[in-house]
Amino acid sequence: MIEKIYQISFEIAGPAAMFARPDTGSSPVSYPAPTKSALKSIFECVAMSKEAYFEPQKVEICSPIVFHKYSTNYGGPLRKSGTTNFQLFATVLENVCYKVYGVTMAYQAPYNGNNQQHKLQEIFLRRLESGQFYSTPFLGWKEFVPTYFGPLRNNTSVDSSINLIIPSMLSTMYDRPTKGIVSPTFVQNVEINKGVIFYAK
Repeated sequence: MIEKIYQISFEIAGPAAMFARPDTGSSPVSYPAPTKSALKSIFECVAMSKEAYFEPQKVEICSPIVFHKYSTNYGGPLRKSGTTNFQLFATVLENVCYKVYGVTMAYQAPYNGNNQQHKLQEIFLRRLESGQFYSTPFLGWKEFVPTYFGPLRNNTSVDSSINLIIPSMLSTMYDRPTKGIVSPTFVQNVEINKGVIFYAK
C-alpha cells in the first residue's frame, strides 16, 4: 500500500530575517538560510496540532543573500541583574523571500476516518489563502514580520546564482516535533545548490 503524502507549500518575504547561529553568542549572526525549526514556527503561526506537525523538506531562496548590521534595545530575561536594558548588536538578513515546501506528518496512522495529516493540511491551506493566522508570523525574530505570507506567487523565482555550503546548521530544537523537551540537533555540510536547500530528516 502506498502511503499518501500531504504536501504543503507557501511563500514568505520581508525586509529582514534572523535565523541565529547558536555559536555566535551575545552578538548573534544569522544563518544564510532559514532553519527547519524556524520554518516549523512560521507554519505554526497559521495552524497547530498536538497529533500532527509540519516537516519542512525544501526551500527555494528567491532573493540574494545580503547581511546587514542591526541593533535594538534588549529588555528581556537574559540582561544583567539590576539593569533595565542594553543594546543588542546582530547581523541579520535583509530583503528575504523564500518558497517553502514540506509535508504534514502524524504520530499515528489514520483511524476511524480520523486523518490528522489531512486535517492539518486542510486547515493550514484554507487559513493561508484567507489570511487567517493563529499568531503573528515572523522571520526568525518576532519583530521581523513579513510583508508577504501566502500561497506561492508566479512572479517570484529561485535565485540560481546562490551556491554555498553551511558547515554546521541547527536542525531542530526539541526531541520531538510537539510537546518535546529542549534537545538541539545539528546537521553538517548543508548545501545550497542553485538557490535550493534540502533539509534531511
